[in-house]
Amino acid sequence: MTSRPREDPDMDVLVHRLRDAQALGTLVGKAPAFVKALAGIPAAARSDAAVLVSGETGTGKELVARAIHYLSDRAPQPFVAVNCGTLTDTLLEDEVFGHEPGAFTDARRRRPGLLAQTGKGTLFLDEVEALTDRGQVTLLRVVQDRTFRALGSSREQTAPVRFVAATNAPLWPRVQAGTFRPDLYYRLCVFSIALPPLRQRTEDIVPLAEHFLRKHARPERPVPSLSAAARAALLAFEWPGNVRELENAMVRVTQTCRAGCIEADELGLLDHVAGTTAAPPATFERSFSALKKLAVEAFERDYLTRILSEHRGNVTHAARTAGKDRRDLGRLLKKYRIDPKRFLLAASSETPG
Repeated sequence: MTSRPREDPDMDVLVHRLRDAQALGTLVGKAPAFVKALAGIPAAARSDAAVLVSGETGTGKELVARAIHYLSDRAPQPFVAVNCGTLTDTLLEDEVFGHEPGAFTDARRRRPGLLAQTGKGTLFLDEVEALTDRGQVTLLRVVQDRTFRALGSSREQTAPVRFVAATNAPLWPRVQAGTFRPDLYYRLCVFSIALPPLRQRTEDIVPLAEHFLRKHARPERPVPSLSAAARAALLAFEWPGNVRELENAMVRVTQTCRAGCIEADELGLLDHVAGTTAAPPATFERSFSALKKLAVEAFERDYLTRILSEHRGNVTHAARTAGKDRRDLGRLLKKYRIDPKRFLLAASSETPG
């Protein structure tokens, strides 16, 4: 008789770390609104209750759903996604429940639905706001009772799946307007995570852009950097497509940039704006002022970082080099939340021991 090999506890720790990295590695950002939204992920992952993730298109709702899945005990099981906006009522039932032979014309073979395919994993329902009245009733039944029947079958099956739904538009106004069932809303919204649009987390725009540049850089070339003007242009743009649009822009510029430093005109953002309706003069003036302000801030932040790095965090020496009063330089450091001590620590860590 052979004995089972003893499980290595260190391997268990490694598996959990890998799971965490897979779940959260692509959720980049330190903006307070974004961090606040992510704070709800661990509690949701520990529970088997349904989760509703809301946010505009391109804000990362599926990434959050995957994070919840991979941080939960269901991580070894499948993560299955379905876009509710692409399915008619009949297709929804067939896609989710499956069918038996003879259930309808051309149903020659048994076809398991998404519930059967997911098993004890996570079923991600994207664009749940697009469900019709009949589709909402169909989904309500399985979310409520955790049972279903395949089309053409009399056998009832259990559905031990975890439901995570996503919506591009807030559902509560639809509930109040009578276009979304309140009983389904409350069953899907046990946990609620609302992702902010990119325009409300501007401090994450440049770090995200740099993350995508590293991710999509051409292997035969060094990772390109962003000039101060390019950073200002990224910050001035409103990003209606949110993080997805930003990533697309970085994918494009890694293939088209002419040198190692990306300039503002290479981002293609002005071309994008040119295809829209021209704004009235007052709006243009405000946009110019905003762009100028962002360009100045980008320059100041970059200059302060460089000069403090050169002087290893010594504010007095940095102020003398910059030709500014020490207190004025201190106010600028406070404005941009730059701590001189971290440059001293960085210099110490580079010194051979």
